[in-house]
Formats: sequence, structure tokens, C-alpha cells
Amino acid sequence: MKTQLSRRDWFKSTAALSTGLVISSSLIEKLMAAPMSRAEKKLGLNTLNGKARLNANENPYGPSPQAREAVTQILSEGNRYPFDAVREFKSILAQKEGVTPDHIHLGAGSGALLCQAGAAFGIEGGRIASCNPTFTLLMNYAQVFNATWDKVDLNEKLECDYNALASAVKSDTKLVFFCNPNNPTGTLVDWQQVKSFCEETSKKVTVYSDEAYLEFLEPSQQTSMVELVKKGMNVVVSRTFSKIYGLAGLRMGYIVAKPELIKKISHYAPGLPINQTAIAAAKASLGDENFMALVRKKNAAARKVLTDYLDQRKLFYGKSLTNFVFFPAPKEGKTILSKLEARGYLIRIWDYQQKEWCRVSIGTEEEMHGFVKAFDEIVS
Repeated sequence: MKTQLSRRDWFKSTAALSTGLVISSSLIEKLMAAPMSRAEKKLGLNTLNGKARLNANENPYGPSPQAREAVTQILSEGNRYPFDAVREFKSILAQKEGVTPDHIHLGAGSGALLCQAGAAFGIEGGRIASCNPTFTLLMNYAQVFNATWDKVDLNEKLECDYNALASAVKSDTKLVFFCNPNNPTGTLVDWQQVKSFCEETSKKVTVYSDEAYLEFLEPSQQTSMVELVKKGMNVVVSRTFSKIYGLAGLRMGYIVAKPELIKKISHYAPGLPINQTAIAAAKASLGDENFMALVRKKNAAARKVLTDYLDQRKLFYGKSLTNFVFFPAPKEGKTILSKLEARGYLIRIWDYQQKEWCRVSIGTEEEMHGFVKAFDEIVS
């Protein structure tokens, strides 16, 4: 088997993947980074028509005022290539993370970076290990390049089982992936346990820590695995501006890793995916503690509307610290999806352990009050 792709092969593979996603399970699956459930395949997914989008883990409050102003101001630079802006932003991020710029790689959201890592570690075959269910995009991409995905079930609290994940590492495992807090469950595992796992596992294989939802935690809880990167460990950390910063439509993310891993992953980056507006908005958003605190506060209040309802109905759910909640579907998923859509609400249904599960993204407090009312009418 070839160990490297030519330029032509790479674009053919990328095109094949994109086409496969569109034809087999729609672009929606790719964007939401989740396998479509049987219920969703039967019904199809509609994200338009002004419905409450409780299906994409989006920030319903939009970008911060500072980000909006930055986008407006940068439009006059739309005629310039973003080379200088990219270099400047890498330096800003490097300073924030306490590393050098060659430890930073930018991408069009963390999704693009996950695809690049999937190619980099899947291209020679071998195995990728992760907990399941989780954010699947890296593993899906790696499978296109002949990797095998080893899935490890979550524990009874819907948390990633790091002991079981460590045991899943085999002689031909190329990468171990985890997301903490985890998507779709929203659950958080104590950073000391995660840190110990990374320290030991990275001695054998590269570890990829997806921290897309880290900023939804209170600042005292926000412990990143970047500290291990700074010690030279075989760890990759990805971050995104799509979630708490509300820039999902502008596409900006980055990874932090030692330079040799940055080179390995960035080798599969296409051309110039980053634009001036995304850089300006991300730069203005970075460290906007007031905006993040506001979003955390609003999100917690809206999430409580849902969890209070689930408690009242005595429905089990993962203890979420993010902007989504995961719980068993109390009725057939197809029925829930179709009847909620008719009432103006979109959610996700997941298949896990021969059951159907609801993943509900947290909208505004008003949307969540409307959702629980509609949901209760459907499942009662």
C-alpha cells in the first residue's frame, strides 16, 4: 500500500469523501459531526425554515459585539491575501498558549483540523481508538484512508472510560482520540485523570485532545492538555471559535502540538482556507471574558430548563456542563423527530447500545421553555 498520496490522489480522495457524505447521509451529517441514526435517515433532516435549531450545538446569541465590529472594519482588507494576518494570529495564539508559533496550526474550524489529522494518521492504515459515542469526524476521515476505528463504550455515567480506552491501544494503533467535555454527552472527566491518561498513553501513541467545549466550563475548571504539549509530549490539542465564541459560520480553529506533529498534520491542509474576516473575528473574540461569562450564564439558565424537566420526568441524562444534553429517547426516535419538527424544533437522535438517544442543543431560555412543552406533549 502507498504510504503517501500524490497531489492528484489527495484531491480525488477528498472529493470522494465529500461526495460520499452528500450522497449517503447528506451534508448535515458532516457538519454536525455525528453518524445519522436510523430515525434520521428515514426522515431526513431540515435545518432551515426558521425552526429552533437545537440540533447543531450552536451559540444562539451570535458573535460578540467586538467580533462584529472587527468583521466590519476588516472588509476594507478583503482584497489582500491573509498571509500576514495568519502569521500575526499564530503569534497571538502562541503567546496565549505559552508556546512558539511553530506549535500552532490554523484551520477552518476544528472540523478541518480533525479531517487533516484523520488523513495524517489514517493514511498508512492501522487503528484509531476513541470512546463512543463522541465527535466522529476524525475517525470517519481516517477510515477513508484505510484506518480501523476501535470504539470503546462510555461508562454508566456517559463519561469517557479512560482506563478502557488505554486498554484498547494495540501495537498498530496510530492515534487515540478523546473529547473532554464529550460530544454528544456533555460530560466532563476530571482533568487529573485525563492528564494521567495522556502522560502514559502518549509514550506509546499520539493522543488527540479535542477541547471544543472547554470554555463552557467555569474558568477554574478550564484545564487544557496544552500543558503536556509544552513538556514535549506526544499530544495534540484542538480548540475552536465555533462554540462559545459564536463563530461557527466564519470557521476558525487551531491545534497546539510539538512542531513535528504540526508538520505531519498540516501537510494535508488545503491551500488558504482561512480568510481575513474569520481571523479578525477570532482575534477580537479571544479573551473576551465578559462575553464568555454572559454566554455561560445564559446557557446554564437555559440548560436548567431542560434538566429540570428531565428530573421531573425522572429521565436519566448525562451530567452536561456544555450546551447540549444527552438522554434516552422515551418514544420512537422517528416519531419524536417528525412531531418536534412540525412544532418548530430540531434535535438529533443517536443510536447507541441498541437504543435511541436524544441530543438536544441548548438554545435561548425562551426556546427551551417552548421545547420542553412541545416535547412533553409528544412523549406523554
